[in-house]
Amino acid sequence: MNFGATFWGPMISFALFVWFTMKFVWPPIQKALADRQKQIADGLAAGERGKQELDKAKAEVDEMLRDARQQATEIINQANRRQEEMIEEARADARSEAERILAAARDEVEQEVQRAREDLRKEVSQLAIQASSQILKREVDAKTHSDLIDQMARQL
Repeated sequence: MNFGATFWGPMISFALFVWFTMKFVWPPIQKALADRQKQIADGLAAGERGKQELDKAKAEVDEMLRDARQQATEIINQANRRQEEMIEEARADARSEAERILAAARDEVEQEVQRAREDLRKEVSQLAIQASSQILKREVDAKTHSDLIDQMARQL
């Protein structure tokens, strides 16, 4: 076997190709791979941070919803208590108004009874005077008549 130019020529070409590749091609590829690896790592870290922030935000939202539900329940309970208070106030107002109306009606009835008694006294006294004047067969003058009516009214 002859190791001549056919063997050493390709070997030297290959060695030069390997040296050139290692010197000029390989470092940019390695740098690009390292940059890409760093980008991927940063992206994964950012994704992990985002996931943690999302979990934290979900926990905050759950807490806020719990608080909101509690506040809503409290507001509803307050509204129900206020409604009951308003109903009781309305009932009390209605009772007092009914008592006032009833008292006014009783007063009015009492006044009507007093007027009716007074009218009845006057009529009875007039009838008594007419009866007595017919019995006496004489007419009583107006002044005496008025005095007799007043006297009879006071007696009744």
